Amino acid sequence: MREFGERLGRLLRAGDLLVLTGPLGAGKTALTQGIGAGLGVLGDVTSPTFVIARVHRPDPGRGGRVPLVHADAYRLGDAPDPRAEIDDLDLDASVDDAVTVVEWGEGMVEQLVDAHLRVRIERRDDETRVVELLPAGGDWAERLAPLRRSTLPG
Repeated sequence: MREFGERLGRLLRAGDLLVLTGPLGAGKTALTQGIGAGLGVLGDVTSPTFVIARVHRPDPGRGGRVPLVHADAYRLGDAPDPRAEIDDLDLDASVDDAVTVVEWGEGMVEQLVDAHLRVRIERRDDETRVVELLPAGGDWAERLAPLRRSTLPG
């Protein structure tokens, strides 16, 4: 998942919104760690479950280009109005200047931008993962073409 995330991260740019879906343990955070590596951000990318959102600044020494905003809406799912909770995070304030990745955000964050990428992760019984990229608007289809033509080792 990290290697795939790194490849995906190299294709991303400021203003991109990714909505990650999949069961617990599917690899959403591992994917985001790879995205952070592909973007060249400072420090370790860790799960934001208990803080809800983290901002990772670009590291110019690693070729960092844009910040990564990593949010986890898992705990917001029980809120009476999860969209209001998302509004309180002010993700819209940084969405144009950063790559924003939201775990468990389906149905809550898509309205932040005109186009987004939903990444659906399935964990199989043999611990392999199937990743489905579902572009919604914009130029995602063309930008993702290099990933669709590549294979990962193992």
